[in-house]
Amino acid sequence: MNIEDIRNYCLSKTGSSESLPFDDVTLVFKVLNKIFALTNLDGDLTINLKCNPEKAIALREQYPAVNPGYHMNKKHWNTVSIDGSINENLIVKWIDHSYDLVINSLTVKQRKELNI
Repeated sequence: MNIEDIRNYCLSKTGSSESLPFDDVTLVFKVLNKIFALTNLDGDLTINLKCNPEKAIALREQYPAVNPGYHMNKKHWNTVSIDGSINENLIVKWIDHSYDLVINSLTVKQRKELNI
């Protein structure tokens, strides 16, 4: 999995958008202005993903490439190193989980705007 794969998948999610709000190297994916993923455009490829707190801890214990979210709330975010040690299908599943957590936090009105 590379940055283009991540970018294309994140942008395929309903209502998603991308921006560089923090600097020129941190690509942020949002749905209705709520972040569901962040990735870096320089250095070793990583992706920050929102995660259920219990699941976040379990993933960190199971996968050395999963760590507490860098510059994020460590309870709710993981940083995943995209180094080939984790199956791409799992990374996609974790992106879906992050997106779903954000979608589920939206109001009924906001979900209607997205036709969800």
